[in-house]
Amino acid sequence: MKKTSIGGQAVMEGVMMKNMEKYAVAVRKPNHEIEVMTDEYESLGSRYAICRVPIIRGVVNFAESLYVGTKTLSFSSSFYEEEEEDYKPGKIEQFLINVFGDKLEDILMGVTMVVSVILALGIFMLLPFYISSLLKRVIASYTIRTLIEGVIRVAIFLLYVWLISKMEDINRLFMYHGAEHKTINCLEHGEDLTPENIRKYSRLHKRCGTSFMLIVMIVSIIVFLFIRVDQVLLKTVLRILLLPMIAGISYEFIRLAGRSDSKIMNLLSKPGMSLQYFTTREPDDEMLEVAIAAVEGVFDWKEYVEAVRNDELEN
Repeated sequence: MKKTSIGGQAVMEGVMMKNMEKYAVAVRKPNHEIEVMTDEYESLGSRYAICRVPIIRGVVNFAESLYVGTKTLSFSSSFYEEEEEDYKPGKIEQFLINVFGDKLEDILMGVTMVVSVILALGIFMLLPFYISSLLKRVIASYTIRTLIEGVIRVAIFLLYVWLISKMEDINRLFMYHGAEHKTINCLEHGEDLTPENIRKYSRLHKRCGTSFMLIVMIVSIIVFLFIRVDQVLLKTVLRILLLPMIAGISYEFIRLAGRSDSKIMNLLSKPGMSLQYFTTREPDDEMLEVAIAAVEGVFDWKEYVEAVRNDELEN
């Protein structure tokens, strides 16, 4: 199987695909037509050599993925917002419009990202630490408490994934997530992108963000085992400061796993791949058509498939 650099994510009633600097969002509008928006994002890695250094590039890639992902989600949701002809902005909203003008949307997007990161830090990183700290009088071993902290962290994450998977709107998002994975799998196997071909392939993929998040949880257990300080405040600060490094290490693992078909990497990738059974669903053909449109916005898949077939004939 030949690997590609294409990645993506599910958005509201659509799929975003990214290839190098280009990305495209395909959305199934309420009238059932497919709207495709293409754009480019010049990554920091293309401008600064330090942003291409292992570990650091993972942190940069994660931050840029958050930005592009939030922007594409905003685009897809715009087709489903209720429009009110007589709508008038409130005093606060009008004040913000007057002050920031056209930049208001970007500012609100930035605020949303910051709030989301803070909430994620609090729920998935700090809450498990403080819960495990309550066991100090019962369990003297720091190593055991740190392992318990890790188990609590993974449990909270799994509970969160399970709970949101029960929501109807999220279920459709997970179906588009499955469409994204199946389409990339079909492409990397050198087959034409048609709903009939794509349907045969797995909805799981090694480079998925779900796998990345689980790897972050596991790597954090290992890293935090080496934090040997007594002050609770210092432990808290170190858990926040070390998170970029943990994300960077996790990115390198996902990157390697996505390029390797070795038995060891396949085995290590199993937990993250298994979790995708919760975050993906089998899509319908209309969703597969949307995923194909997103790929076509950033990639000449016909030329690629022909090259793959020629390589197979030569070998």
